[in-house]
Order: sequence, then structure tokens, then C-alpha cells
Amino acid sequence: MHQSRLTRWFFQNVGLASALLLFAVLFLSYNMMHPRGFSAAVAVQNANETAAIAFLAMAQTLPVLLGGLDLSVGAVMTLTNCIASELVNGSPAQILFGIVVTLLSGAAFGLMNGLIVVYGRIQPIIATLATGAIAIGLALLVRPKPGGDVDGDLGWALTNSVWDFADTYGIAGGGDAWWIRPFADIPVPVIIVLLVTILVWVPFRRSVTGRTVYAIGSAEGAAFMSGLPIERAKIAAFTLGGFFAACGGLYLAIQTSSGNADIQQAGAYTLNSIAAVVLGGTSLLGGVGTAVGSLIGAGILRVISFYFRILDIDPLLQPLIEGVVLLVAVSFGAIRTLRVKNKLDLFR
Repeated sequence: MHQSRLTRWFFQNVGLASALLLFAVLFLSYNMMHPRGFSAAVAVQNANETAAIAFLAMAQTLPVLLGGLDLSVGAVMTLTNCIASELVNGSPAQILFGIVVTLLSGAAFGLMNGLIVVYGRIQPIIATLATGAIAIGLALLVRPKPGGDVDGDLGWALTNSVWDFADTYGIAGGGDAWWIRPFADIPVPVIIVLLVTILVWVPFRRSVTGRTVYAIGSAEGAAFMSGLPIERAKIAAFTLGGFFAACGGLYLAIQTSSGNADIQQAGAYTLNSIAAVVLGGTSLLGGVGTAVGSLIGAGILRVISFYFRILDIDPLLQPLIEGVVLLVAVSFGAIRTLRVKNKLDLFR
């Protein structure tokens, strides 16, 4: 019974299962080839480099589930990164205020995207291309030059292991407390991403609005005829996408202790978010996929970049290899479309 249940799950989630298997193979191979192997230091470094793109992949998942693309996620991340570099410092109350303002800024920008798409009746890819340019312009106003100041203790605690977090804030006498020892080497970025997934994505996925997002991506006409809240779901999806993008911008500020209105960085993160979504098993046609799969896809992209260091690949070749990976990932997501002869087959 257990085996048949596992087999059924695999065939129902081929994309997610394949992504999980690929990530496991790549990650295990990378750690076996790494000079320091399976160490806490390597795990922390890898987690820090993956956290921002993981949040961006989650942000991109929602519009893709609707059957569209959000080209502003990288720009929103850049804008909130600059805002965080200005506000996340000072007293604990000021730091909390800065974090809240940063996250609300991203959610507000996502809300604007949703309102434009729904009430302006503009295709998401066009609307977000324009709003992304607005976000970059605002980022340049907030941070004309790279710089800023983020609380040092917060930066250290959230970019290292659980032991460092407990030691920094003196939790239960420090990192050597007996109940912390079993988790001492776990990277804090991993915990942050998991907490956001569990506390934000999972409840949304199980809500009526979340289920409506999937229904819209599968067959919007049928969802409308069923009386589902189409407009509310679209607006909520883009708003939550902006929130996830803000999480990425906030973490990037905490990690680097600065902000940078970098246009190239915004574009690269946007493209990588699309590739991560596709690698994670989410269909570009909409209606199929999950944010968890996108997290795995983000992990795959980052592990590939980790290989550049240990294999000593020429830096001039790295953009070429990354470009090929992105092209393959996006093309893989379009294979099903090319194979469909009858449009009705898409919804079977």
C-alpha cells in the first residue's frame, strides 16, 4: 500500500520529483568534490548564496501559476534591498520598523502590479516590464550610490548557523545550551526560508484564494463560470509575489550590509527566478506547480554555480554556461506546449 501510494505521488508530481532527484545528485556530488566536504561552514556559505534567489523563485511561482510572468521581481527585490539598507538599523524597535516597512513596500508594489493587470486588463509580462522600470527608478532615488548600514548583530546572526544566532543574542545562555546543540550547525538562512514557506505559502496554498490561482492557470473560463473569486485571486497572487520579492531584498541587505540599485543584478535575478520555477516543475502554461518545487529549482541553479569554483572554470565561460542552463530550463518548460496538437489537451 505504501509503495503504491509513493508511486502514485511520483507520477502525479513528476516535475517536482525529478527536480528533487537532480538537486540531491548535484548537491551530494558537489560536497564530495569540495575540499572541505560536508562541513557547517560550507553549508552556511551555500545557504547564504541561495536564500535570495529562493525567495525570488517563490515570488515568480505565483504569476506563473496564473499563466503569466512577472518581470518586475528582480527590480522589486532591488528596491526593497535599498530601502532595507536605509532603515534596518538603530534600536530594536527601529530595526523592526525597518523590516516591516521593507516587506510592506514589496507587498504594496505587488498589489500595484495586480491592480494594473486586473483593472487595466494588461498582460502581466507587459505590465510588470513597465513597473519593474519604475521600481529601479525608485531604487536609484533611495540609493543613488551603493552603500548603507544594516545592524551588524542582525547581519551576523541571520547569515550564520543556529549556534551563532543563539550566541549573538544570548538565547538560553548562548549556543552551548543543551537543546540548541542538535541544531547548532543548521544554517539560519535555511530556517528563515522554511519558516516563510510554512507560515505564508502553505496557508495561502490551502485557502480558497490559493486554490483559485491554480484554477485560473488551468482554465480561467471554467474558474469564472464556477463562481470563483478571479480578480481577488490575481491581486492576491501578485501582492504575495511582491512580499516574497521583498523577503529576498531584505535578506540581501542583511547579508551584504548594504543596498545597491543595480539594474544588471535585477535582470539576472528575474531570469534566474523564471529558470528556477521551471526547473522546480512548475508549468509555464499555468495551473501546475508549487513554491516548494521552485525552492528546489533555485537550489539546482545555485549548485551549478558552486561547481564553477571547485572545477576552476574560466570566468569568461561562466556566463555562457549559465545562459545555456537558463535556455534549457525554459525550453524544457515549453516542451509540453510544442507537443500539444489540440488546445483542449492542455486541460486534461
